[in-house]
Amino acid sequence: MCGVVGIVGKADVQYQIYDALTMLQHRGQDAAGIMTCRDGQLSQRKDVGLVRDVFRERHMEQLTGHLGVGHVRYPTAGSSGPSLAQPFYVNSPYGICLAHNGNLTNSAELLRHVFKSDLRHVNTDSDSEILLNVFAHELQLQGKLQPRPEDIFSAVRRVHRRCRGAYAAVGLIANYGLFAFRDPFGIRPLVFGRRDTPRGREYMVASESVALDVQGYQIERDVAPGEAIFIDLEGNLHASQCADAPELVPCIFEQVYFARPDSMLDNISVYKARLRMGERLAEKILRVWPDHDIDVVVPVPDTSRVAAQAMAETMGLKFREGLMKNRYIGRTFIMAEQGQRAKSVRQKLNPVKLEFQGKNVLLVDDSIVRGTTSREIVQMARDAGAVRVYMASAAPPVRHPNVYGIDMPAASELVAFGRTDAEVATEIGVDWLVYQDLDDLIEAAREGNPEIRRFECSVFNGDYITNDVDLGYLERLESARGNGAKLRLTDIGDEVLGLHNTTRGVG
Repeated sequence: MCGVVGIVGKADVQYQIYDALTMLQHRGQDAAGIMTCRDGQLSQRKDVGLVRDVFRERHMEQLTGHLGVGHVRYPTAGSSGPSLAQPFYVNSPYGICLAHNGNLTNSAELLRHVFKSDLRHVNTDSDSEILLNVFAHELQLQGKLQPRPEDIFSAVRRVHRRCRGAYAAVGLIANYGLFAFRDPFGIRPLVFGRRDTPRGREYMVASESVALDVQGYQIERDVAPGEAIFIDLEGNLHASQCADAPELVPCIFEQVYFARPDSMLDNISVYKARLRMGERLAEKILRVWPDHDIDVVVPVPDTSRVAAQAMAETMGLKFREGLMKNRYIGRTFIMAEQGQRAKSVRQKLNPVKLEFQGKNVLLVDDSIVRGTTSREIVQMARDAGAVRVYMASAAPPVRHPNVYGIDMPAASELVAFGRTDAEVATEIGVDWLVYQDLDDLIEAAREGNPEIRRFECSVFNGDYITNDVDLGYLERLESARGNGAKLRLTDIGDEVLGLHNTTRGVG
């Protein structure tokens, strides 16, 4: 999961992009990057680390231009390091950069075609660089000295025919403008808006609406699944549907965990969706355990807070902030190693002992994935004096790998894989565990936008909507994970092509 932003402005945009990336920091903490364009000259700064650490004033002064793209990275396919920071750049044709959120499921096949047919070199382990090269090749095939919007849309149409998986991309073409497109299922979010200034109209495209809100942009709408937009340097917006059979099937885990609660995704208020998740989960508890002995509801900060508040209100229980968060520790879900996650839980959370001593406590979390964090928090509650510790998950059991941009590649790492709910409860050390029902989760999200017929719920039900994920694909992912490394796309390509690629980017 990553965060992307692109701006076409009437003045230098680097500070706007920086501010937008800080609002999207929750989507990726591995690396950050900005690329801007001024009179055809591209300037770039990217590195590993948080936004505030990657960009200093000396960097910002050099990132001039009225056109720019930014990215915060959370590693999925590929390893970690400065060379994997985005945006990526190719000089042909025109000079193009691209930032990508999502994950391509046919990266190995694309890598072969990019090398053998498109005659292009991919320099990193990132499927995002593959996506950029596919787009650049298809745009070059248009054969125009100066690309027109219809040329860009034609290239995106061919990208949709070649690429599978999840992708929300934003990029710039030097001297021409900003483009953005979304996969035909709209799995990953992408929204755009405008604001009018004394100098003229400006546009922003971003992963979440909150990035636009804080800078005074009026939201126009979400980029539709399969749609591409292009904004030229004069501020003219062009849009075209580029997919043959688009259908909006957004990832429901955005509503559960990744997105900020103050964002709107595909016309769904994340805040309201999480309230409804809490209400439905409370109703389930009252239905299956009407004579419960819960004294207090305590959220696991931060993403479960809204659902926990709704649960406490629905059940007529006390709501207490019993776990205090150190806000200088990253999100444990997106940390790379199990040991790092476990250690960070104790550094990130500290119990308010008075809220636990002598009480039966219901801990509420947005989801339970690997179980490492839950196990540590449950033990924390017991150490703080809780008599009984119960756990409620606002999401159903996570039993299947994710292949669309969330770092869940190995089923064996998932605590609910191959276990009953009671066995999971024993594994994480709680006295009782309750999960949200999938139908209730879907309806909690869908109520915000009834036009959505279905959601991407593969981590819960194993239904991969792109229809290209089989057991062999999942086994390759798990094997790569079991060897202590992510699937390295360049190694796949080297094996197929009989090459040994020693060149790597240096950031």
